[in-house]
Amino acid sequence: MMKDPYSVIGVGKNATVDEIKKAYRSLAKKLHPDVNPGDISVEKRFKEVSAAYRLLSDVEQRAKFDRGEIKPDGSPAYENLFRTNQGARHRSGSEGGFSFGQGGSDFDLFSDLFGNHASHRRRPAKGRNLSFSLNVSLEDAAKGLKRRIKISGNKVLDVKVPPGTTDGQVLRLKGQGEPGILGGPVGDAMVTIRLDTHPFFTLKGRDIYLIAPISLDEAVLGAKITVPTIDGKVALSVPKNTSSGLKLRLRGKGLAPKGKKAGDLIVTLHIVLPDTVDSELEAFINKWSGGEGEKLRKKLGLND
Repeated sequence: MMKDPYSVIGVGKNATVDEIKKAYRSLAKKLHPDVNPGDISVEKRFKEVSAAYRLLSDVEQRAKFDRGEIKPDGSPAYENLFRTNQGARHRSGSEGGFSFGQGGSDFDLFSDLFGNHASHRRRPAKGRNLSFSLNVSLEDAAKGLKRRIKISGNKVLDVKVPPGTTDGQVLRLKGQGEPGILGGPVGDAMVTIRLDTHPFFTLKGRDIYLIAPISLDEAVLGAKITVPTIDGKVALSVPKNTSSGLKLRLRGKGLAPKGKKAGDLIVTLHIVLPDTVDSELEAFINKWSGGEGEKLRKKLGLND
């Protein structure tokens, strides 16, 4: 029997959607089969977590579970249909079980749920969707790739990640979920893309951000520096008299999803002083400074 989905995810029954999502992501990263290849126990736990999240992330299904209408695996809690209606028993003189006396109740409940007599039979239904997460690098997400992942037993799934895929984007693979019920269509596989943390790039939407260090002489005199992009290295002009924090935009050097405008690469310049004190530089600064820092702060109103 499947465990209580709240305890599987590790949240309380009053948890918000964001709290459930955060808890699931944390567990999925630790338990994903790609991170633990060949570990059957971890794979089983990952499936439990994924199934619990599918139920709790579906507002309607979660509400049904909270009301006791379905079991943790999503199947109907049929025993709820057989609860005796006290008022109907007293009116009909029945002492227990089903009551088909005046006032209806239990029989009416069947009619409400399943329609009239001929509709008691179950109908074909689509199989449940399966949820997975796939971690890829920013470069792979930008260029697109094909990845084969193992989902259960010997079954594998070929996932095509299109160019320009963003973090959290969900890819639907039709017909790769659980079998349909009574001949119904097969469910789908829902693959959530997670981007690995990059050593120096930060992604916001389709724009990519980079902090580029420059020396004091490059800031004062201007320079041409080389910076990385997801497509390779490019030359960037640093204007003369540059202050730390200046942002330079390289248009079209961000993510470029198909059919959408490409994002940009935003480079923030950061002046870095030498590790050791240069005596000549120190002497020059002492002679030149003339209270420039105080003037700047006063200009900004920081000393008012």
